[in-house]
Amino acid sequence: MDVHDEYVPEDLFAEFTARMPQVCVEVVLDTDEGVLLAKRTNEPAKGEWFWPGGRLYKGENLEPAARRIAREELGIDVAVEERLGVYSHFWETSAVADAPSRHTVNVVFRVRPAGPDVEIDLDDQHEAVRFLAEPDPELHEYVRRYIEDHDLLDGTDR
Repeated sequence: MDVHDEYVPEDLFAEFTARMPQVCVEVVLDTDEGVLLAKRTNEPAKGEWFWPGGRLYKGENLEPAARRIAREELGIDVAVEERLGVYSHFWETSAVADAPSRHTVNVVFRVRPAGPDVEIDLDDQHEAVRFLAEPDPELHEYVRRYIEDHDLLDGTDR
């Protein structure tokens, strides 16, 4: 099957997100400095430190989607280490006008930079990055959940 990454008109996309869950892929970039979080500029979770992620395109396999998202949102190539799990997120806000809420089903991958040099080049969905090496109780509950579920800050692989 071909990958369908065509633009979906906003009114049609709003109807989809108002009526059904959206499948997304998120990347937890693990580096020697810690795991990367990016500060979001759009809804949902605008202003929050969160994992880079985005929708899965029709016909797209999961691991290539994780690599695509890292390239598009962080400007880097990554190697997929493992699938951490599948989560449901429920949002009271949405980036889509006329969609009052959003439900995403998130397939989460732990990734590492593909090369030795990590130069992050953010897209317009993010305004800053930080590398987390120890717990921060102020983080969004979904971010804290991934960290706790997978001991992401234990430092054993760094």
